[in-house]
Amino acid sequence: MKDFDLNLLRVVVALYDAGSVGRAAQALGMSQPAMSAALARLRKSFGEPLFLRTAHGMSPTARTHALAASAREVLSRVADDVLSEASFDPATTTTTFTFALSDVGEIVFLPRILERLQRMAPHAAIRSVSLPPARLEQGLESGETDLAIGYFPDLKSSAFFQQRLFAHRFVCLLRADHPIRGHRLTLDQFVTLGHAVVRAEGRSQEIFEKLLDRKKIARRIVLLTPHFMSIPAVIGKSDLVVTLPHVIGLFFAQTGANIRIVEPPLAIPRIELRQHWHRNAHHEPRHKWLRRLVAELFNDSNDEWPYPF
Repeated sequence: MKDFDLNLLRVVVALYDAGSVGRAAQALGMSQPAMSAALARLRKSFGEPLFLRTAHGMSPTARTHALAASAREVLSRVADDVLSEASFDPATTTTTFTFALSDVGEIVFLPRILERLQRMAPHAAIRSVSLPPARLEQGLESGETDLAIGYFPDLKSSAFFQQRLFAHRFVCLLRADHPIRGHRLTLDQFVTLGHAVVRAEGRSQEIFEKLLDRKKIARRIVLLTPHFMSIPAVIGKSDLVVTLPHVIGLFFAQTGANIRIVEPPLAIPRIELRQHWHRNAHHEPRHKWLRRLVAELFNDSNDEWPYPF
């Protein structure tokens, strides 16, 4: 039955229970002419009348007895599965919110998200995952992953929505008592120094690497590592320099590491940090609530990691 209006099922159930057009119309908040029009549409859809007018009101046919039971089940399922979602209550939910984050993203986003969720959704849990691009797309599409937050340049398909949160910059780190002084490196100093280079799972370093390639700037790479966490110890005990997102530099500085933050010798494009989600989840009340929370916590006017220069 093509293009059947499911709202007509409410008419079937209401008239079946009420036994009269007037009482059914009242129960649904409809006028009697509107109810009569709905009955005409039902008759047209099924090719026969579903109710017969008698001296005692509207009497259901044999077919209507079976249809009313099925219609009641469908409406009940809609109420349970759809309308219950519309009343998503963070205070009582026991859901697990899953975020795709890089290691840098966990430092930037997880603490504040966790703090807010513990207040607003005290029974919810958080799961952080790190996924390659193909797996990430699958996870977002299936709903296994709720949001990808950070720098994810591969999520370009029209199947994905995105919202800009804020932008971060790059800084260089030196040993605190490094012989090079001042708050900014010169280009000569930059190319002369030995470099520690982080090739992590996160993609933010690509921005800097591509800039160096375009400008044909060659570095003397002494250490190549996939991890950020060894950097404070390495830089604090050597004359090497490292270039990384400024939030990591600030984080390491706050830990009391033997490091100093300096400006790079050239203007590096900013890292645009966004939240990404699949269109399948766009209208889900639970998901809309989560996206609003993230957007409220992270934006240009509410960035707890301000650029130090």
